[in-house]
Amino acid sequence: MATYKTPGVYVQEVSTLPPSVAEVSTAIPAFIGCTAKRLPDTVGKGVPIGTLLEYEDKFGKENPSGFTVTGESESLQVNRVSPAFDYLLYYSLSLYFMNGGGPCYVVSIGDYTVAPTKDQFIAGLATLEKEDQPTLILLTDAVNLESADYYDLCQQALAQCKKLGDRFAILDVLDTEGVADFRDQIGTKYLEYGAAYHPYLQTSLNYSFDENNVTLGSPSGPSVTFSKVFTTDGIEVHYTGTATDAPKVKIVAGTAASEITFGISSSRVLTINDVAGKNGQAVVEAWTTWKADANNDPQGFDIIVNGAGTANVAHTSNQNVDLEAQTSSNKLADIKSSNTALYNQVKAALAKLRVTLPPSSAIAGAYASVDRDRGVWKAPANVSLSGVIGPVVKITHADQENLNVDPATGKSINAIRAFTGKGTLVWGARTLAGNDNEWRYVSVRRLFNMIEESTQKATSFAVFEPNDATTWLKVKAMIESYLYGLWQQGALAGPSPDAAYFVNVGLGKSMTPLDVLEGRMIVEIGIAAVRPAEFIILRFTHKLQQA
Repeated sequence: MATYKTPGVYVQEVSTLPPSVAEVSTAIPAFIGCTAKRLPDTVGKGVPIGTLLEYEDKFGKENPSGFTVTGESESLQVNRVSPAFDYLLYYSLSLYFMNGGGPCYVVSIGDYTVAPTKDQFIAGLATLEKEDQPTLILLTDAVNLESADYYDLCQQALAQCKKLGDRFAILDVLDTEGVADFRDQIGTKYLEYGAAYHPYLQTSLNYSFDENNVTLGSPSGPSVTFSKVFTTDGIEVHYTGTATDAPKVKIVAGTAASEITFGISSSRVLTINDVAGKNGQAVVEAWTTWKADANNDPQGFDIIVNGAGTANVAHTSNQNVDLEAQTSSNKLADIKSSNTALYNQVKAALAKLRVTLPPSSAIAGAYASVDRDRGVWKAPANVSLSGVIGPVVKITHADQENLNVDPATGKSINAIRAFTGKGTLVWGARTLAGNDNEWRYVSVRRLFNMIEESTQKATSFAVFEPNDATTWLKVKAMIESYLYGLWQQGALAGPSPDAAYFVNVGLGKSMTPLDVLEGRMIVEIGIAAVRPAEFIILRFTHKLQQA
């Protein structure tokens, strides 16, 4: 209380309104994995990003894939070279943002030069534990570890969720192991803090590639066409064919007064006649005219100018000269100018390949979208996924019975299914604790996470305040106001606020005199969370005609 000594009028402002609860964010995923680059200010901490462009600025882009292309130009077969470690973080973030994802965190544990180990992911989880804002944990990049290491990381992620009480783990069922192995190895602890999804998704994303790392042909299989070249003054003679071909060129001087003519023998010898006194441009113009005639087949040969094409063409003394293979001519980059048709065919074939990803990143985007549009209390299911062609495995109604309800282990797996006319939908909303009546549903667990953390942070003002009725009233009014707002939005079940929640605090209600003496202010909060209508049952009967 202020002490007044000078006569006058003094103004005092008395606070009568209780503080309010500021609701925490509910869908801030944290991605742990490897990135193209690691700037000094991003090492050893979680970095918040809001867009894919911001990620590219701080961490770089995807790891380019290698490909081999075999077969004839009309029916190319493209195969991705299996990398030492398949880095999926960039693609996962792309899919996350395509599905409505917003702000998130990235924990970079290394770059693309060395395959990551389980210890690096464990260090990433430890880094994430220091961050307060993330509410979802994703281990997308870890799916390419040994299965035992991946499941151990899943257990540690669930343990962190339980320890902090403010986050939830979205886990992937490995496509190499299957649902039974996942249930066997995920353990039995803290299952209510995570949800698993199956199967993997065929996305609309294209693989990134380096043209110098796209190999045309394979030593063990049919060879795709490649280039050979002969260079002389004025012109270059190119040939595109198979590895067994032995193309040759013969340049005949002839007479300067004669028109340039061309001929191709059955043994693949290109003869250029009457080049005497003619420069490269003249030869190329004559070649272009010759090719334009429908009766003439270049059979893989082509002629371009050498340099400016102003030098007179040197002849080969009427001898057949072998064309030599170009350096690294079996790479896509090397045929960009020499064989444009094949180059474009290979690029088109590469564009048809789509990235297959674990579903967790798309699910995180669905969580964020549903939370933003409907609220965290809405089950993130019956939601269409964007950027997805379809699940790699089609799950039927009968198949899902064993995924959704498992009497033996009680561990539910959420299915992602393709429906005719609807697309790819998330068709499950259960936590791993599928037999737990309290924490069976993802939306219930995450709603409690939000309320618990929001009220925890909001009540921090009361620490070291007098433990009396005045403080109790402020805390109770603050929490009741917050819960009333949630009830109005449909987050809590009940026809009236009294049926939807209660808040008890005070002597004889939530505390004993000993609690007050020991400095404990105990607030009891009861919440009737809404639960999803998982099974819609329509009952039909015959009704007798009345008249």
